[in-house]
Amino acid sequence: MPDNETTEKSEVTSIPSDKPDTQNGQSTSNSDENDEPEDKWVIRECELYKDEYKDCTSFRGRFQQLFVYGETLDCNQWKKDYDNCCKWESDRDKKAAEALIASEKARRMERLRAHYRNDVWKKRDAPPPDWDKPLPEWMEKRNENTLLAQKAKELKEGKLLDDKKSSCSIM
Repeated sequence: MPDNETTEKSEVTSIPSDKPDTQNGQSTSNSDENDEPEDKWVIRECELYKDEYKDCTSFRGRFQQLFVYGETLDCNQWKKDYDNCCKWESDRDKKAAEALIASEKARRMERLRAHYRNDVWKKRDAPPPDWDKPLPEWMEKRNENTLLAQKAKELKEGKLLDDKKSSCSIM
């Protein structure tokens, strides 16, 4: 089990290298799809970074940090991420985008660190062999008159669900 755990960690912590931002030896500045970072989907909206920084530095946020961690946290990374996001959105600065992506990946790894280090539970490679076996008879009998069972029966019979009018009205 420890061998499997270390291989999982190394696979997760490795970040693929980014492609260079040059074509034929010249730097590209236009925003076609080849110029954009591969993991740009990781980048959030800029306002979210601003909100996170604002929450982190607020009185309420500082009080929560003191309560949870016993000290206040450094919020400068949220500010750097906001600045990099603004550079990426306005100028399509690829270095800013790469720094932002690296920051998001580091934040994700920090959040999932306990999950990857967990050695109490053995992670499954596949579902149990009998995961789709029928429910016990007593459970089927208990559930036969439920609303969910009635709707499933209607759906199997092909009855349209749209023939009932809604009694909800918005004024």
